[in-house]
Amino acid sequence: MKWQERTAAPLASDLVEEFQLSPLTAKLFSLRGIDNEEKIDYWLHASENDLADPFLMHDMDKAVGRINQALDEGEKITIYGDYDADGITATAIMTEILTIMGADVHYFIPDRFKDGYGPSLDRYKDIVADGTKLIITVDNGVTGIEEVAYAQSHGVDVIVTDHHTFKEEKPDAYALVHCNYPGQAYPFDDYCGAGVAYTIARAVLEDTASEFLELAMIGTIGDMVKVSGEGHVIVKRGLEMLNESSRPGLEALIRNAGLTPGMIDEEDVGFSIAPRLNACGRLADASLAVRLLLAESPGEAQELADQIEKLNNERKDLTQATMQAAEAQIKSRGYQKEATLTLYDPAWHEGVMGLVANKIVEKYHKPTLMLTKNEAGLVKGSGRSSQGFNLFNALKPFEGKSITQFGGHDFACGLSTTEENLNQLRRDFNQSYKAGEKAPEKVQEYDGTISPLDVDLTSVYDLAQAGPFGTDNPQPVFLLDKPQISNFRPMRKGCSFMVGPVRAVDFDHGLNQTVLPYLQQMLVKLASNTFKGKTNVQFRIVDLHYGQSLYAPAARIVDFRGQENLLGFADKYLLFDEKNLSQAMNHFGITKEQISLAKDNEDLSQQVVSVLDVPANEAQLNFVLAKPYRQLYLRFQLDQLPGETLPSRGNFGLVWQYFLAHPGLKPNDYMQAAGQLGMDPDSIMFILRVFFTLDFVKMEEDRLLPKPSPTKKSLDDSAYYRSVKAEYAFANKLRTISSDELIRYASGLANGGLQNVN
Repeated sequence: MKWQERTAAPLASDLVEEFQLSPLTAKLFSLRGIDNEEKIDYWLHASENDLADPFLMHDMDKAVGRINQALDEGEKITIYGDYDADGITATAIMTEILTIMGADVHYFIPDRFKDGYGPSLDRYKDIVADGTKLIITVDNGVTGIEEVAYAQSHGVDVIVTDHHTFKEEKPDAYALVHCNYPGQAYPFDDYCGAGVAYTIARAVLEDTASEFLELAMIGTIGDMVKVSGEGHVIVKRGLEMLNESSRPGLEALIRNAGLTPGMIDEEDVGFSIAPRLNACGRLADASLAVRLLLAESPGEAQELADQIEKLNNERKDLTQATMQAAEAQIKSRGYQKEATLTLYDPAWHEGVMGLVANKIVEKYHKPTLMLTKNEAGLVKGSGRSSQGFNLFNALKPFEGKSITQFGGHDFACGLSTTEENLNQLRRDFNQSYKAGEKAPEKVQEYDGTISPLDVDLTSVYDLAQAGPFGTDNPQPVFLLDKPQISNFRPMRKGCSFMVGPVRAVDFDHGLNQTVLPYLQQMLVKLASNTFKGKTNVQFRIVDLHYGQSLYAPAARIVDFRGQENLLGFADKYLLFDEKNLSQAMNHFGITKEQISLAKDNEDLSQQVVSVLDVPANEAQLNFVLAKPYRQLYLRFQLDQLPGETLPSRGNFGLVWQYFLAHPGLKPNDYMQAAGQLGMDPDSIMFILRVFFTLDFVKMEEDRLLPKPSPTKKSLDDSAYYRSVKAEYAFANKLRTISSDELIRYASGLANGGLQNVN
């Protein structure tokens, strides 16, 4: 990840004095463009009283007029919501407003698995048939062209309230209240669905509707819309309301999440409260969460919150189990060599496909599709993009071909296909990545360099003045240069260590004591941590930069085989096999210009070189080791072997039986049986090649056929099999001998070759 420091002119000294800003707060304000008296005053003091006139939002007057008509005439009103945290909170806001005003109001939340996302024509028909005279959508509706037309044509008016992007055609609704309607006068354009619902509450109730701020805030954070401008007011005031909440449902949710009223911040909402609401729609019925938010008695609220807690725990377990299964599939089938990942298991739960896809992308840095089969037999799932790859543009051309249905944006999508099209989709996705133009890596920004000696709890409180943080106002990140590290402690899901007087925690970078001497820079966030009643400042690691060891003389040869997240600090990255070039670039994020092929015999004298892949034999290894590098890092991570282990005789038997049952296919067609045979495609191709060299099969045109009455032979009768078997043995030796033995051999101290190193 590339980083650069934010820069801005410092705040005028009179502003710093007028608002009594600390140096840290003043710096953060200047870096975020909060740089004059009006902006600073708004940031520090604005409330719901300062929000724009709600009637500036498109069609607000029509919407309020139609709602009042429904109230006067006692018409049945149905709120059509959505199953995520934003749709849930928006539904609760709209339902509670109308309940307060005495309306005959009902709500409907779609079922993720039966109804899909957004408007459903079948559900609209049900609602119309049930006697509803006014439908109000929240957090959806702009794509409901056919659904809205159906309702309107049957005498049921529809008020669409939404914030999602319009398509070419807009629904012909009675009113369309949208925070980003083209040409409208409302000054803020990035409300979530709950934010739009809150704006309607202000219009209908003709006051600030402060009692709904905490719900609008949860939707804002859950949907990752802007927390600047009016979004800042919603989140800041909503957090204040939440920390003093008397809403039974939120009190119960907070209690079950283990949060402390009075100390809840935006991270607590994003990582503890919103996911619990989302769990209902992922695994069950999102109406459960709406009932919780609308609950009036503590007893009912606690009962509902307990049900949601069980769903959230189940969601965590499912996510973890699916992640493990997905990783096992990547490993067993050799997918780590692919440019993209298309993972499928009919047993996976549809509700966690997006969550796991996101985790896979974070770990493997490859665009990923996670797919499963629903009860109707349809293969469905979610996709997530790696940095610089437009997922929507890549997959859209395959809609109606290898993809049945598709929708999404640059970085995320939902899609469906069939089992018959899975292999074609996998090929299409890989090809789209290879053919697509990759955007340059996004540069992240940090807010300056700090010293651990200058950080204390006051610094954390000063940071809070520039919050709440979120989209469009990222949490500050600081650079620690040449950190002095001590007291390393492994933890169940990470590690902690001291950087000067401040404890740092890391959960994402696989740190261990071996790599600590190489840490040259740390990107961190500041936080407070309370343990045994004592609160201290803490660093939370965001990213790490490595270089030559800070504490020890640089060894000429360094064993880096176990450092998954470290490349070594090289001028050049060396490959023995050119076939590993694409994988090296995709897996490690290095450029073609940084890679040197051993066969090219490039002069790398006095350069730092990192060996990325496994040589085919000892001669190749010795050729490289003999060069006069300044420093050499040995990784041996990549290879072109068929799989992690040599296919067993049982594997050969399975492929032979499948081949006899399906003669006359193209070689690539047999590779598509990988999932059925429980093997990776490369292993199947390897086995077929062995059969060919043993004269068990023949090629006619481009198809494989069995040879009649083949001569019985051993696998070792194949020279090809013996050579690959030897490569496996050599690679296994390189990867498993002790570090001392490897360094001793690489330094030329072993006699008789690597085979004699034990």
